[in-house]
Amino acid sequence: MSQEEKSFTRFSFFITIVVGLCDKCVNIVAELPYFMIGTIVNTATIIVGGIIGAMLHRGIKEKYKEVLYTALGLASLAIGLNATISHFSQSEYPVLFIISLAIGGVVGTALDIDGRFKRLVDKFSKQGETRSDRLADGLATAILLYCIGPLSMLGPVFSALKGDHTFLFTNATLDFVSSMVFASTYGIGMILAAPVLFCWQGMFWLVARLSATAISDALMAELLIVGGLLITGSGLSLLRLKDCRTLNLLPALLVPVIWFLIRSVV
Repeated sequence: MSQEEKSFTRFSFFITIVVGLCDKCVNIVAELPYFMIGTIVNTATIIVGGIIGAMLHRGIKEKYKEVLYTALGLASLAIGLNATISHFSQSEYPVLFIISLAIGGVVGTALDIDGRFKRLVDKFSKQGETRSDRLADGLATAILLYCIGPLSMLGPVFSALKGDHTFLFTNATLDFVSSMVFASTYGIGMILAAPVLFCWQGMFWLVARLSATAISDALMAELLIVGGLLITGSGLSLLRLKDCRTLNLLPALLVPVIWFLIRSVV
């Protein structure tokens, strides 16, 4: 084979790969209105909540905040426990979720994920001297709270793979209440956090869609069991029954993934 033929073969192979990837991306983009409905709703609730909150210049009374978060805490408990219990029968490794929580909890505590997050939020929560400073601080705090958590990170994955938007709708309700509280304090500019959340969840959604064939039903079951327990822990925190430091348990979601990767290689 001549050098020209080799070059043409390489070029054709490259073009085939690029066309294949473009075709897959086009198909995914075409499906966005249907499969990203959870993320779209979540984004919309932040905007609507922000507008309502901005209209409440004097803020939301503490007793109303309390009852709203109590209701959301109870809902999180129900959804988390349901996700865990309903998938126990599908688990191929009944003790994997215990090992995942143990290892993930130790790693997360060693990294002090929860402590670092809270210190970062506290840093941005300090009011600045000017209106723009306060808005920037409020946006930074809101973006962290909206984006970091099991509902916001697991929700897009299950939405992409199973078409199940339950986690995202729950997260949307939580963010709706939070956005009202933030906007009543920092103003209408808090709706700028909405596109950031959309891009964040969209990234998880896109990665999950592109790697859909590599994620088995067995792995999904394990992730739902662990994720359900993390959401249950978040519910307990919202109810102020127990600070489970859920962020320190986030690495637990990686343990089933690593286990299935090892299992596929060995």
